[in-house]
Amino acid sequence: MDDDSVFRALADGSRRQLLDRLHTVNGQTLADLCDGLGMTRQAVSKHLAVLEAANLVSTQRHGREKRHFLNPVPIHDIAQRWISKFEYPRLDALADLKRTLEGDDHE
Repeated sequence: MDDDSVFRALADGSRRQLLDRLHTVNGQTLADLCDGLGMTRQAVSKHLAVLEAANLVSTQRHGREKRHFLNPVPIHDIAQRWISKFEYPRLDALADLKRTLEGDDHE
């Protein structure tokens, strides 16, 4: 796995939005992913290509449809390598405090 390609892929807000949509409903087609986004079909395709190159998205053909699936393994690997160094309990406590102070308790 190439950490740099994963970090580059995650650096773009539109790509993170696509990953969030796949997390909510995995196995979506390009048309499904384009629905409701302010991006052209071509732009979504380009973002998906970057996510596939970083191994964050995999695809499967179902007849004439190509479905896109989230691959959480690279994100998990990065979390294990980078975030676990910084002590999860302390980070969880800070995240809880931030959510409470900002009034966003439903996450």
